[in-house]
Amino acid sequence: MGKQEVNKYTCKMALSEQSSVQGSVREVLKEFQVSFFAMSLLPSFPWTFVEKDLQRSGSSALISQVLKQTCLHPLCRKFAPSVRYRRLFLSELIRRLEASGCEPLDELYDALAEVVGTEETTECYKNYLLPAGGAVSLMENIALISEGTTGLVTWEAALYLAEWALENQQVFAGRTVLELGSGAGLTGIAVCRSCSPKRFIFSDSHCRVLQKLRDNVQLNGLSEQTTPAVSVEKLDWTATSEEELREIGADVIIAADVVYDPDIAGSLAKLLSILMRCSSAEVLPQVFVCSTIRNLETYGGFKQQLETEGVGHEVIPGPVNHVFPYNRQSAIELIKLCR
Repeated sequence: MGKQEVNKYTCKMALSEQSSVQGSVREVLKEFQVSFFAMSLLPSFPWTFVEKDLQRSGSSALISQVLKQTCLHPLCRKFAPSVRYRRLFLSELIRRLEASGCEPLDELYDALAEVVGTEETTECYKNYLLPAGGAVSLMENIALISEGTTGLVTWEAALYLAEWALENQQVFAGRTVLELGSGAGLTGIAVCRSCSPKRFIFSDSHCRVLQKLRDNVQLNGLSEQTTPAVSVEKLDWTATSEEELREIGADVIIAADVVYDPDIAGSLAKLLSILMRCSSAEVLPQVFVCSTIRNLETYGGFKQQLETEGVGHEVIPGPVNHVFPYNRQSAIELIKLCR
């Protein structure tokens, strides 16, 4: 190989390596952004990559980029994560930067000073970024259990079901969809934003949850006048009549993380059975229930109640792509009901 060829080869390899590094930086920045806006646990962030970049480059450029994609991003100005979370995140960025010996970053300290001077609240925004762009923005309670309910936060099964929906948009396209136990609204809003249903009915029974749900639906620009047409309804599983369910006329019924209390398993199974037989559609509605299996006895009891009501089920393969950050080690199962 001549000198000219060697130079060309060296240049080509250098460009290839540079392109690879740039690609890795883009992926890391995206991971930081997705995790930050969903308020993921800080140890789950790709800190190792940041440390290696600080050592390799001797520059705070990557930290500056991370800051722009998180605390200084326009979405954070509009729908910010909790004050405490932002304070901890910025403190961790500062710790990593100072440990590297790289030059200080004034904008980083300014961002922390702004957060330190902000009063903490019991509520905050979480933003779940969608693959096609945009985000599902939700006002959630910081406490997992608040005001006597767990429905004011987003749970893992809701994220799992939303990911599955994004990969199976044909199930919802042009359909009337009823969601049971909508909670904060993540799954339903993701379906409305990405899967083109004709109509979507959010439902829950707890008054405080319903108010938060209405707020979040409105926050994401959905209403009776939008496409899809959206409504939020109070639905008591023990008191709703068959006539009321028939009027809904749902083609698709979904529910996430509703199987957690053995005392209501029977009511839920009965409601699902009624929904399957009273649809105004020519074919039976498709019913999907997604559950985080925390207690095998409770979950098994729900399935037995379904059998008692004459309802069978099959386990559906989960989503392939990881869109939202959550604990992938949790035992989550998605089932489709059948007669």
